[in-house]
Amino acid sequence: MNILVIIIAVIAIVLLLTGGLVQSLNFLLWVGLVLLIVAAIVFLLRFLSGRRV
Repeated sequence: MNILVIIIAVIAIVLLLTGGLVQSLNFLLWVGLVLLIVAAIVFLLRFLSGRRV
């Protein structure tokens, strides 16, 4: 599960950079933000619950 969070975060960062550099692909900025928020929520839930899967 931890590797999944890392992959989602990397994809989110790449999409944020791509969306910021290319104005015609502005929707990628929003997709990147949503993925980054999802990755942060999953990380926080795992961190607060204390489970190590």
